[in-house]
Amino acid sequence: MGTEGSTVLSPVWRGLPGNDASAVSDSASCALPPRFEAVRTARVFTRTTLQGWGVQHLFDDVSLVVSELVTNSLRYALPSGPPGKGQESPIRLHLMRWGSRLVCAVRDPSADSPAGGAAGAEDERGRGLMLVESFSDAWGWHPLAGALHGKVVWALFRLPRE
Repeated sequence: MGTEGSTVLSPVWRGLPGNDASAVSDSASCALPPRFEAVRTARVFTRTTLQGWGVQHLFDDVSLVVSELVTNSLRYALPSGPPGKGQESPIRLHLMRWGSRLVCAVRDPSADSPAGGAAGAEDERGRGLMLVESFSDAWGWHPLAGALHGKVVWALFRLPRE
């Protein structure tokens, strides 16, 4: 993931109690194409990554959350029109595990709130974030600054102590 991942997720570290952000034991990142097939790609990447980390028992919950976050980015955060030639993929999935925590984060090019304003009970927009809230232990978002544009929406899962 390199330094970009650390920069992208540094506000997430500040929002978490009592863990050293520099002590990330595992991290993985995946660029996703601006097409709805990216949701399947994200799930496959998540399954492979969680299996490699020995936490595949979390796949169902993490996969659901990853699917919702990627779908929201595809649906609401992409600029209209095709991406420019040679341009980096506009959506990126980051997975990180350390200590008793797993974070999945999706970066996209929009600085707008992931909720897109207040969603009423009958409003379809915002239901995915209710699922994210239900299946993860915490979630949030923050706009990016500096050379990176857009936002990161993240979800935290607590892992059982080993």
